[in-house]
Amino acid sequence: MILMEDPVQLKEEGNKYFQAKDYDNAIKSYSAALKLAKDKTLQAVLYRNRSACFLKKESYVQVATDATRAIDIDPSDVKALYRRSQALEKLGKLDQAFKDIQRCATIEPRNENFQEALRRLGANIQEKLRTQFSTDARVRQMFDILLDETSDKEKREKAANNLIVLGREDAGAERIFENNGLNLLVSLIETKNPDLILAAARTLSGMCTGHKARATAILHMLKIDNICLWMSVKHEEISLAVSGLLQSIIDSLTWDGKKEEHGKEGAIVLDTKKDLKAITVHLLDMLSNKKVSGQGRDRALNLLNKNVPRADLRNHDNSRTLFVIDYGLKKILKVASQIPDLPDCLPLTENTQLTTSVLLNKLYDDLRCDAERDNFRLICEDYIQSKIDPKDMDKTLQAIQTVSGILQGPFDLGNKLLGMKGIMEMMVALCGSEREIDQLVAVEALIHASTKLSRATFIITNGITLLKEIYKKTKNEKIKIRALVGLCKLGSAGGTDYGLRQFAEGSTEKLARQCRKWLCNPAIDTRTRKWAVEGLAYLTLDADVKDDFVEDEPAMQAMFELAKANDKTILYSVASILVNCTNSYDVKELVPELVQLAKFSKQHVPEEHPKDKKDFVMKRVKRLIAAGVTSALVCMVKADSAILTDQTKELLARVFLALCDDAKDRGTVVAQGGGKALIPLALEGTEVGKIKASHALAKIAAISNPDIAFPGERVYEVVRPLVSLLNTERDGLQNYEALLGLTNFSGRSDKLRQKIIKEKALPDIENYMFENHDQLRQAATECMCNMVVNKEVQERFTAEGNDRLKLVVLLCGEDDDKVQNAAAGALAMLTAAHKSLCHRIPQVTTQWLEILQRLCLHDKLDVQHRGLVIVYNLIQADQELAKKLVESEMLEILTIVGKQADDPKRQHVLNVARECLVKCMDYGLIKPLSQP
Repeated sequence: MILMEDPVQLKEEGNKYFQAKDYDNAIKSYSAALKLAKDKTLQAVLYRNRSACFLKKESYVQVATDATRAIDIDPSDVKALYRRSQALEKLGKLDQAFKDIQRCATIEPRNENFQEALRRLGANIQEKLRTQFSTDARVRQMFDILLDETSDKEKREKAANNLIVLGREDAGAERIFENNGLNLLVSLIETKNPDLILAAARTLSGMCTGHKARATAILHMLKIDNICLWMSVKHEEISLAVSGLLQSIIDSLTWDGKKEEHGKEGAIVLDTKKDLKAITVHLLDMLSNKKVSGQGRDRALNLLNKNVPRADLRNHDNSRTLFVIDYGLKKILKVASQIPDLPDCLPLTENTQLTTSVLLNKLYDDLRCDAERDNFRLICEDYIQSKIDPKDMDKTLQAIQTVSGILQGPFDLGNKLLGMKGIMEMMVALCGSEREIDQLVAVEALIHASTKLSRATFIITNGITLLKEIYKKTKNEKIKIRALVGLCKLGSAGGTDYGLRQFAEGSTEKLARQCRKWLCNPAIDTRTRKWAVEGLAYLTLDADVKDDFVEDEPAMQAMFELAKANDKTILYSVASILVNCTNSYDVKELVPELVQLAKFSKQHVPEEHPKDKKDFVMKRVKRLIAAGVTSALVCMVKADSAILTDQTKELLARVFLALCDDAKDRGTVVAQGGGKALIPLALEGTEVGKIKASHALAKIAAISNPDIAFPGERVYEVVRPLVSLLNTERDGLQNYEALLGLTNFSGRSDKLRQKIIKEKALPDIENYMFENHDQLRQAATECMCNMVVNKEVQERFTAEGNDRLKLVVLLCGEDDDKVQNAAAGALAMLTAAHKSLCHRIPQVTTQWLEILQRLCLHDKLDVQHRGLVIVYNLIQADQELAKKLVESEMLEILTIVGKQADDPKRQHVLNVARECLVKCMDYGLIKPLSQP
């Protein structure tokens, strides 16, 4: 190549090299020309020609770069566009290549090369998308990222989350299953990386849900030994996730729904009893295994609590409970007998032993006859007897601890075990021991033994003296506080009865002050501070103590902090204090005649403390709300533990109901998460607890914006609790507030109205429209006014052989303005939607004209407007109906209203009246004034 200064000549030289297929020299000539060229058009040609050289050399990045420079100068350069399209296609950027070839085809629509490329790229893009978004590719891609240690953290987290979501979809779970996914998930667990183990466990859990065959295959593939091993680790999140996986497997294996089976599963009869038995055996073995972590042991106990006792006592099959008692009761008792401060104690958490007591209670309650209960008792007696050894005090101490654990569970059984030879004597003797641990165990056992004073005769006789002596003599704060709790328990025997106080005036307040002092002292260990809360749970039955407690801000905050902590053994005590402070316990109504009779016969009559009157209670509730009690309650409801028993849930529901009593406080309750927390309380627990929680939800739903109180899909979960209150067994206030809540909901969206219909609330709402009680009738009618917007509800009115339309018409004639307004609104919407209903109105009652006239003359504009709309609907529906109306006094009413001067406040009313008159003129039933 000779040196030249002319870019055009260099370009021509480059062309010659290109034709000779000497692409390297061609590139040099074009590059030299570009350095000299000043003309933009020439620059575009040179870039385009150089891109052709790079295309021949398969240097696709340079092709795209040069072609882009040419296009920047001349956007309609079809050759540059085509070359860039070819390069982008080779680089895998099909969507960008497609855009370029589209522009080429637009510029030269008859060019067959462009049309062919367009078709080819379109097909390639479709194939690529299909491949890219197919589940198989997604599965492989996710596992590749997760198992590649060089992948960045964000990418791996995203892949893990996507895998979990995919596992929850039936199609996704099936693809994982069929693409060697189980082995890959096991590989993730074997990496020992906590994040990957969590992702694998959660994915497997999703895959098991609602699919018996897949759950069985996963159980057999992973093996129950391995699952229990993973659940036994000290990592709390992993232990919880694996526990969730095992629960999903159990749910799927025990599920006997009639849902259509997936794939070929319908052809396979799966006998799951053997698998379920193996799971139960392994869970029981975990309890007494020293290698299992405290969290793992808690998970095993929670799973046994949830899955062994019958959920419904109407089911007579308690074989699972009987198997657990025969095979594993001694293993459970071993956990109950553990003393954390002794050597060789199993790894425990602060929740383990109370969870064990809950399990013992559930198993005992699940027994069906005396023979089964006697067998349970004999196993317990045998175990306790085996622990009593005068030469080994630690072993004997475990016997007392076992009795203490049973007393916290099936109390009646514990009370019988106290009668075993030497047990009570040992407890008394240990109280006088010099060893701290002996005293702690013995005093705690005494406290638990005094739970039901009517049966604990020995404690009543000797307890107070014994505990007072320990309280005075000991210098150990831990023992002192426990002795004090025992005294608190015994001192609260009179309950809320002011006339049955056990201690001298002021003594109860002194005990409470000491409990609050210990509660607020962070230097004292948490376990000991818990006992202070336990003491206050009994002392707050006294109204003076309640008042003092809610005035003590530090004490309340200390209790709330303990309630939010991981230690869930305190839940019942905290809930009891709050129930006492809010007076949300049941109070028997005193019949005046019976009170007089009792006084005459010199019988004791329960007395109310002056500070238990409504004004004092309301002040205490306000103080608790201001202190942040709602957030503490929300944390308590979230406890994923068997310790959150149905009884505790009932107490929490009672407190929530008390907090929601004043409409002004409901916003605060909602803002701190109370609305969300009430939903599970309304769906699970004791019957009383569910009713109380449902009532609290009704109070919130009645006056709150549902979008704020129950955001997202949560609002649909609230409908069922509200509908459950539409029951004749519930009181009038519960009925009324539930109807108000449903009225609020039904005015929000058709999806909510559909949910109300699905929960079968319509017949109940209709029944309350017949109620004699004015407020109930009004609330039900307002609810129906919102519901008639729904087509399904309208069909109930249009169906033959019912009196629904008649009821609404008659309600329009009620004296109550609100009932009239709601009924008129419903009738206006129904007559606007269905002409057939317009024709039926004269047939349902002879008073129809009189009722409509009253509506159209009503002094309240809303009622009058709705009445006129109904009349307009009737006139528009049929000329004969219009004629009947014109022949009545209705014409005069319409004329008077229509002739009134325009008024912005009444304009909507005037306009409807005038439209009625215009329509009558159209029919020729009346004539304008100007005509002769």
